[in-house]
Amino acid sequence: MSDVEPPELPRGIALAWGVAANPQRGPKREMSVEKIVEAAIELADADGLGAVSMAAVAAKLGFTPMSLYRYVSAKDDLLLLMQEEATGLPPEEYREQQGWRSQLRTLFDAQARHYLAHPWLLSIPITGSPITPKSSAWMDAGLDALAETPLTEFERLAVVLATTGAARWYGIVLAGYAEQSRTSGMSPEQITTYEAELFDRVITAEEYPALRAAIEAGVFLSDDDPFHFAIERIFDGVETYIAGLDRGARRAPVDAWVVAEPAGLGEDKRVREARKSVREAEKALRDARKAERQAVKDARDRLARQH
Repeated sequence: MSDVEPPELPRGIALAWGVAANPQRGPKREMSVEKIVEAAIELADADGLGAVSMAAVAAKLGFTPMSLYRYVSAKDDLLLLMQEEATGLPPEEYREQQGWRSQLRTLFDAQARHYLAHPWLLSIPITGSPITPKSSAWMDAGLDALAETPLTEFERLAVVLATTGAARWYGIVLAGYAEQSRTSGMSPEQITTYEAELFDRVITAEEYPALRAAIEAGVFLSDDDPFHFAIERIFDGVETYIAGLDRGARRAPVDAWVVAEPAGLGEDKRVREARKSVREAEKALRDARKAERQAVKDARDRLARQH
């Protein structure tokens, strides 16, 4: 047994697990952590995460900000509790699906719907693993879906992270289009057509040949869902890998984490200057191409007027 004391739970995590000490003073019946979180979520659902402050939540509940701090001592803790509550629990119907693919697909779709219901969740920065009950339940469900596969525990977690990451990206796009529809009054179909027209207007075959070919093929007007296509191809890869293990294939090597460093760290002055020169040259090239397009357009306009 180790003699090292386990780390003390941060207050936000302790509140999420229900093991934090209760406040000693303040309104007893009228105020609770649950009511504070509920009021904060209502504000965020209505006006976004920027509308949430301790003062705004207190005003909504009819109390002073100081009374809130007796229950939730920091805004970061409040955001974590809001995230925990809005995340909810994974749907039980995932267990009714046959096979790990169908179970993970059910969890993928459910996560995307949560982001669409509470788009402000996507504005909360990721600062580490969310060590809270409901977030842990989602991770547990994903691992459970893969429990009967020959994948190692590490490999199962990697697949779960790929699935949740894809669901978050899907949620970002869905929530973005929903917000654009709300603010512009356009339907999703109208937004799709509008964006396709913008792409068609600015993307040329000379500068962006592959993208221009995709536009000509009508990809931006397609009814097909690229996110479901992508997650299914991820599952195809996992399925192929599992089949290989069943045939006795060797496990894939695992790379180390990419070490994140502050921008410029480890680069000497010459490297930084070279990078700057490249950026300036790229900007100059873009400006030159823009000027060339404008000159061609002007020439065509003059010819048209002459005729």
